[in-house]
Amino acid sequence: MAGAVKCIDILIAIILPPLGVFLRFGCGVEFWICLLLTILGYIPGIIYAVYAITK
Repeated sequence: MAGAVKCIDILIAIILPPLGVFLRFGCGVEFWICLLLTILGYIPGIIYAVYAITK
């Protein structure tokens, strides 16, 4: 079950990176970093979101 949840989190992070990080960490530092990276470039936001969720 935990593996399926992690796959769904990663899929959400690829589609909308800040939402994936928000669902995992709430409105913390990770969310704001991801939001900034997504605004600056969509790909860096995806990379950071997937990294933050899987670490």
